[in-house]
Amino acid sequence: MAKGEPKTKRTTASVAEYLNGVADDEQRRDAKKLVALMRDITGEQPVMWGDSIVGFGTYHYKYASGREGDWMRTGFAVRKGTLTLYIMPGYQDFGNLLDALGPHKHGKSCLYIKRLNDIDLATLKKVIVRGMELLDQEYPRT
Repeated sequence: MAKGEPKTKRTTASVAEYLNGVADDEQRRDAKKLVALMRDITGEQPVMWGDSIVGFGTYHYKYASGREGDWMRTGFAVRKGTLTLYIMPGYQDFGNLLDALGPHKHGKSCLYIKRLNDIDLATLKKVIVRGMELLDQEYPRT
């Protein structure tokens, strides 16, 4: 791996196998719902990134430092006790959407929720769509 190259890359691993391997029944059902929701929003098929991230679409980034690479446009991972959703541009321009979502935590580009039943799915869809819109402004689809 070249210096500065991302550790997590797109793979040919089976998304279905990953989803079926989720031990917790409710998390497995939630993960399958997220696949359907994200496929619907993005129009993209799910692809594994590394061994634990389900991603949708790709974009090429290049930083001022010269570092560049390819990454998923959006996606998620099932982690112990949480679902981690990746909204790549971050949450600085989300207004009151996050307030309406329901119980969650978030980092720079990660949204952590425990269960889909705990949140408002219509708002989650708006969050994902808004993330895609912001990403398209910075990295237009070609």
